[in-house]
Amino acid sequence: MLRWFGAAAAAIALTGMSAAYSQGTQPAAQEWAAHGGSSNEQYYSQLTQIDASNVADLKPAWYFEYDTVRGQEGEPIVVDGVLYISTAWSKVYALDAKTGAELWKYDPKVPGEAGPKGCCDVVNRGVAVSEGRVFVTTFDGRMVALDARSGEELWVTDTIVNHAMDYTSTGAPRVFKSKVIIGQGGAEKGVRGYVTAYDVATGEKAWRFYLTPPPPGVVDGEVSDRVLEEMARPTWFGDLWHTTGGGGAPWDSIVYDEELDQLLIGTGNGSPHSHYLRSAGQGDNLFLASVLALDPDTGEYRWHYQQTPGDSWDYTSVQNMILADLTIDGSPRKVILHAPKNGFFYVIDRESGQPISANPYAEDIRWATGIDTTFWRPIEVPGARYVDRPFLNSPHVAGAHNWQPMAYSPRTGLTYIPTVRNYFTYSATSGPHQGEVIDPSELPEPDAYLQAFDPLTGQESWRSDANGWLLDSGGGGVLVTASDLVFQGRGDILGEMLALDARTGEVLWRHDTPNAVMAAPVTYMVDGEQYVAVSTGGGGGGSPLLGSTNPPREKQPGRMVVFKLNGTATLPAPPPLAGPATDPDEVFDADKVALGAQVYGRNCVFCHGMNGRQSNIITDLRRSPVVANAQVWRAVVHDGAFLSRGMPKFDGKLSVDEVEAIRQFMGSASQDLARDQRAGIAER
Repeated sequence: MLRWFGAAAAAIALTGMSAAYSQGTQPAAQEWAAHGGSSNEQYYSQLTQIDASNVADLKPAWYFEYDTVRGQEGEPIVVDGVLYISTAWSKVYALDAKTGAELWKYDPKVPGEAGPKGCCDVVNRGVAVSEGRVFVTTFDGRMVALDARSGEELWVTDTIVNHAMDYTSTGAPRVFKSKVIIGQGGAEKGVRGYVTAYDVATGEKAWRFYLTPPPPGVVDGEVSDRVLEEMARPTWFGDLWHTTGGGGAPWDSIVYDEELDQLLIGTGNGSPHSHYLRSAGQGDNLFLASVLALDPDTGEYRWHYQQTPGDSWDYTSVQNMILADLTIDGSPRKVILHAPKNGFFYVIDRESGQPISANPYAEDIRWATGIDTTFWRPIEVPGARYVDRPFLNSPHVAGAHNWQPMAYSPRTGLTYIPTVRNYFTYSATSGPHQGEVIDPSELPEPDAYLQAFDPLTGQESWRSDANGWLLDSGGGGVLVTASDLVFQGRGDILGEMLALDARTGEVLWRHDTPNAVMAAPVTYMVDGEQYVAVSTGGGGGGSPLLGSTNPPREKQPGRMVVFKLNGTATLPAPPPLAGPATDPDEVFDADKVALGAQVYGRNCVFCHGMNGRQSNIITDLRRSPVVANAQVWRAVVHDGAFLSRGMPKFDGKLSVDEVEAIRQFMGSASQDLARDQRAGIAER
């Protein structure tokens, strides 16, 4: 039976929710054997050795340096005393969880030319471990099974259906019932989203479910065919999506609900972003920006709830889903807790897909005034779809909450969400994938914080300021423990780890880290000692690459950093400030500089920063010697001399004159930086 909740769904508004919780499954409390810590993915641990009385004694136990300087978003898995962690470029390390000694390393040798396909750095969010195997999906889309003891490759399968499109894989696989499942990313650049389940022993495909319909006349031959034809196709209009794929890429949240034996998928944004361009301004565009339930054995559709119908703002629903038990109106309910990008916090009955509540968790939401509880649709603000004119919106494309995992404590009944208030000007006329680039000084003041949100009352209980670091995140992922401690890392170039009181938000402990912290911490116990571990390293989408509120630094490797009570290790010193500007000895042509600024803004800004103001995680071009040599610059930018390092070539996209204009623009910016450095003017 097909069950869904959308435009025509009946709804029952439930009030008077009372707090009663059950703890959910936690495999081997001393380990961190699954993504999110358990099948419920609550980022909650039962360990209590570290508590408010002794957390001040938490110190580094050991650290391990990776061989990459790019962004680190991986969450470690800890099984049988071994810590498994994936890093940028999809490399995997097995480390002794007590000492940090390397046991083995696996490098899938992702080709550098795959790097430009990604929207948001060459990150990887983790591995899965099951039945003596470690599973990782590489950035270029290979699912790999490794022997957990040796790191030996057991099998490899290609998960990408069309390599001509800009598909990438950055999420952590999930394992259930002898299957391993993964989705892809790429909707920013035009792909058709899908999820695929594989046999854990052989790598053979078990089933695949597409999230947007194929072009007319095309049949996929997959389990999604019937539901896409009957339910989704009538919600799509125009024909641009036939070539872009429509989007929907499920690049992060996939949860297996053991209690109800169902697979829950959070789906991605539309491609292109503008609903007006993508679908002639008509239709809900199923299954974009939705929570989708599938049969785990066959992939058959069960139900869905679309949180942002006809998405036009990059409001993905791939943010982590938490499974919990709540008592509502005196009755126990199995629910999903979800804080997607769009600014509303959803409590969804996971048996039926019926929303129970949808309350704002973010401030100054501008695209909608609320959620209509008759049909559970957003009440949109006129002009929010930016058809006739640009629209200054909040949340912006990074969302009020992005991929950094939130956590939930069954003890406190609170959900802990890295939150931001942020703004973005959307314009359908400036291109299919992004809004107008405007001077940040013209935007309202943003805010970044960790908040404790009560899913029963729909109210914030407390917040902890996270400004001064990355304004697009509200801090890194979150861990909460049964000793009522909340752990979170922060940073953009440098970073810190914090422990907060889960009931009040009081900061009880903090420790500087050489690297930024974006990933979620985990905790485990070995030989009677509790450890807190986190993967560190700046990068990813947003300000760490675009620029920072803090001065750029010399490059440093990512690290696994592990703490315990009275640890005796010393972390490396922070890297020094980035070096001097190149300051080319040239007189640049003003017209070429102006042209270069325009071309740079359309092609280079996301990786190399607004006007070249970069954090130096990816090379700060104002400090690169290449900017002073026109021939070398052309070889790199136009001809692809650095393609193996992940730097794309623009031959066929930009003319030689345009490439030279970018060089002159960046050369001029380098001279400006040099002048400021001679005058003693700080960069930030």
